[in-house]
Amino acid sequence: MHHEMPLVATIVGAIVLAFVFGTVAQRLRVSPLVGYLLAGVLAGPFTPGFTANPEMALELAEIGVILLMFGVGLHFSLADLLSVKAIAIPGAIAQIAVATLLGMALAYFMGWGIGGGLVFGLSLSVASTVVLLRALQERRLLESEQGRIAVGWLIVEDLAMVLALVLLPALAEVLGGKAATHSQAEMLFGTSSIWATLGLTMAKVVAFVALMLVVGRRVIPWLLDMVAGLGSRELFRLAVLAIALGVAYGSAKLFDVSFALGAFFAGMMLSESPLSHRAAEETLPLRDAFAVMFFVSVGMLVDPGIILRSPIPLIVALLIVLVGKSLAAFALVRLFGYGKTTGLTISASLAQVGEFSFILAALGVELGLLPQEGRDLILATAIISILLNPFFFIALDKIKPMLVKAKPASAATAAATPAEPEPDAALVPTAKSNHTVLVGYGRVGRLVAAGLETAGTPFLVIEDQEDSVDMLREAGIEVIAANAALPEALNAANVAGARRLILAIPDGFEAARVLRKARALNAELDIIARAHSDAEVENLRENGAGFIIMGEREVARGMLGHVFGLDGAASEQEAHGTAAPEDAPLAAVVMADGEAVPLDQLTTLPPDAGVLPDIGDVLAGGPPEETLAEPEGSAVPESAGAREQERAVPVA
Repeated sequence: MHHEMPLVATIVGAIVLAFVFGTVAQRLRVSPLVGYLLAGVLAGPFTPGFTANPEMALELAEIGVILLMFGVGLHFSLADLLSVKAIAIPGAIAQIAVATLLGMALAYFMGWGIGGGLVFGLSLSVASTVVLLRALQERRLLESEQGRIAVGWLIVEDLAMVLALVLLPALAEVLGGKAATHSQAEMLFGTSSIWATLGLTMAKVVAFVALMLVVGRRVIPWLLDMVAGLGSRELFRLAVLAIALGVAYGSAKLFDVSFALGAFFAGMMLSESPLSHRAAEETLPLRDAFAVMFFVSVGMLVDPGIILRSPIPLIVALLIVLVGKSLAAFALVRLFGYGKTTGLTISASLAQVGEFSFILAALGVELGLLPQEGRDLILATAIISILLNPFFFIALDKIKPMLVKAKPASAATAAATPAEPEPDAALVPTAKSNHTVLVGYGRVGRLVAAGLETAGTPFLVIEDQEDSVDMLREAGIEVIAANAALPEALNAANVAGARRLILAIPDGFEAARVLRKARALNAELDIIARAHSDAEVENLRENGAGFIIMGEREVARGMLGHVFGLDGAASEQEAHGTAAPEDAPLAAVVMADGEAVPLDQLTTLPPDAGVLPDIGDVLAGGPPEETLAEPEGSAVPESAGAREQERAVPVA
């Protein structure tokens, strides 16, 4: 029996079409965002064939915005946000003002009233949360100073749009539109004047921030800690989603702030908890899926016919967004003393419009301020600007090397410019050759670097996270502060003359991108990579990795090694009165004389240590006794030694 299920049809149609067109775009070496947007156009009401529900798609897209901003908040602290207030607040306000005035000028020439021009200009002035954050995440800039400035800028824009949404109804009649009815200010104060509305809105925002800082800062981490103590991963995942979605929805209903702002504060309150990283991992799959829904929903709203009906106004609107906003942002960032790279990064991030623009446009049409043509122009400008935004970053990557050579005009100018961790600032070619290049300085990378340093192996690190770069420089370790996927970074690290490349970054597919470029520079390079799945292993192998380590297998090997190796050796030593001391490190190989040698101090397996069985033999059911049995006159059996050699054979 057939049932009409518009919600299911919208989700299934959007995801399937996004997958197909996103895959095609990726194969054509274009950003998958282009594919997602085109999938939305195809599923929209203005093209023949399958038609999804645009209103439902937009609501589903809000979940993606909530989870995305929640994830951003998890990586930010209140101190991070306050550290950029000096530029984010005046910069965002000035940029909104410039873009709004430009939009009002275009509206004036099109014969619209001042109210329509105001709505149109405001709609062009605000950037999309999803597009901006994805662009920064793809380039691993989110936790850099550039990323903090962009996020701070975004928060100020969100607050400004919240004020615009609540003030427009109060001002609609004055601006030439329909009079709003039954406003909250009128119900509470008996008047709907602009000052009453503004006062009520400001009071709600202040109350929301105060509630989150005083109550949320304590309750949210406590709640997650309590759920984690129950030992159920399912409940933990539900708790994370309940916090993100519940706080965002509650803040929107009770305090009239945006979903994005509520979710960001929820994540920021949780960022100080030791469980914040785990919380981010749990929301990642849903976040990515619903973020895709956002781009599809944008495509559904666009009427392609606007390109033929109003080509000149559309081109001018695009120039306002792509050129006017970008130049204003760049000038403001430079005015505050930041470098060209930061200015260009912020400019590229803001060169698009998104979700708040749709809400403002819809409200403007509802209040009789904005004509339908204005709404169509805003939607068309949004999709085209989002389509073009990835190319701004590609151009930025090309420009960055030229900025390295630029010198300050004078010592006074250099001293007046704040130090900023720009990736290009450190792209000075290394003098090392026949060395090891380590990509990534996270949990694994730090251990690898410590081992290389202890062994005296010449190496350098490629890392683009500000905190890690500072840590490396303080330790006196040479670092290339850039994204390893950039050809400039690999050239600066002299990969062509290197002996070995160690990819310690956790994403195996991201590592494969670096691997391909490195292999093209040095065909003889010994490449070591890490993976978390068979698919990542296969991808890395196909792209030329010489040795691949899957973390889960090594954990299993270590556990089985302890069970069949150290326990057996300890029992034998205890029987002979040579048990290891009680304070011996857990991660150690126990020598025959009872001395415990930490594994991190070993370069080779000692001849008098217990030999651990190979994990493949154990999983295949081979008897561990054969591995542990030692023939007379030999501390390490020949078969075990051969097995160790076999284990070290590259996977190529």
